[in-house]
Order: sequence, then structure tokens, then C-alpha cells
Amino acid sequence: MRTSHGRSFTHDIVQRLGQEIVCGVYGAQNPFPIEAELCRRLGVSRSVLREAVKMLTTKGLLNARPRQGTWVEPESNWNLLDPDVLRWFLERKFSPTLLLEFTQVRLAIEPLAASMAARLAGPEAKASIAAALDRMKAAERGEDDPLESDIAFHVAILRASGNRFLTQMRDLIDVALRTSIRLTSRRKGARLASVSDHQRVAEAILAGDAEAASQAMRDLMLEALTLIEKEAAAPA
Repeated sequence: MRTSHGRSFTHDIVQRLGQEIVCGVYGAQNPFPIEAELCRRLGVSRSVLREAVKMLTTKGLLNARPRQGTWVEPESNWNLLDPDVLRWFLERKFSPTLLLEFTQVRLAIEPLAASMAARLAGPEAKASIAAALDRMKAAERGEDDPLESDIAFHVAILRASGNRFLTQMRDLIDVALRTSIRLTSRRKGARLASVSDHQRVAEAILAGDAEAASQAMRDLMLEALTLIEKEAAAPA
């Protein structure tokens, strides 16, 4: 992949500046640098930097006005529903409280997605769920990646719901799962997610049983939520 120019180069600048902002490199005590200084430090053109600043502004991290410059927005204005911002937050310093809040959102969303998938998913969508479950079984045998297969399972259900808004949650679910699966696996003393629990969800969806699918997904999410609550309540 090219990273010396174009959109990929702009993406690299967004990632670098976004991480620096979330990590507190810039803020009230250390104002965001002027354009010329950033261009010189990063080795980029003004057009590339301006595009990156525009993207960070849409994420709620920056604000810019003519003749007033560019500044970092308060953390309360950052868009936590942006996958990049959520990832930077979780990478900055592991926050079980933030992860708990997002898992609560997942608890509201994923049982609904499972229910809708059971009622609405066509053969292709159901095949994707079954394939993701097969990957999880393969991961138990050491033949696939446990994290990637678990993420594939949850994303397949979001897509199978047929709801475009739920499908848009896939990137957020991906980011959150990469942190929460490691945490819950460590808490349970196990390396892999429970395939049997996921299988109950899949079987209900494939059987077209919306109520059972919703309950099975809810049980799965509540187990993760309980483990994260314990982590959040533990002494620092």
C-alpha cells in the first residue's frame, strides 16, 4: 500500500495527530501547533495537512476557524462513536470504564441484531454466520485466529440483520472486541471465547427463532459485561 502520497499518506497523518491529541500531547497547556510548524515537522504539504485537520475536525477532536487558528476540543466533544477515536482512547490507557460503557451499548444492539437476523437473514447471510462459527471451532483446534474468528461472527450477525444502521456498527464492534475479548479471556482464565455459547446464538438464528436468538446473544453479552464490571470495580 502506498504511504508516500495521496489518501493513504493523509490517513497516516490523521492517525499520528489523532493519537497525539488523545494522548494529551496537545491541549490547554500545549496548544495545537500552527500549520507551518506541523508541515515542517511532519514533512507534508499544506493541502495534505489541511485535509487531515478537516478529518480530525469531523471526529470532534479539533476545531478551526479563519484568523483564530486550530485548537483541541474538550474531551467531552470527541466522537466516541468514531472507530478511530474509540481505538485511540483504548490504546491511550486501558479504560475498563469506557469499555464497560461500550459493552452496555452492545448489550442494547446485538440481541436486537440477532433477533432480526433470525427473522430476516437470507441463505447467504446465514451461511456467513455458519462460516464464522466454523472458524471459531477451527480456532479451538489451533487452525484459525481466535480473535479474528470471534469478530467475524459478531460482524456477520450485524450484517445479517439487514439494518443499515446496525451494519454501520461493525467497525466499532471490531475495535471494542479487540480489547474486551482479551480482557474477558484473561478474567475467565481461558484463551478462547466460548464456542458453545456462540453456537447457541447461531443455531437459533439458523432455525429462525428470533426470541431464542435474542436471548442467547443477551446471555453472551451479559457474561462479558459482568467480567468487565469486575475489572472496572477492581483497584487500579
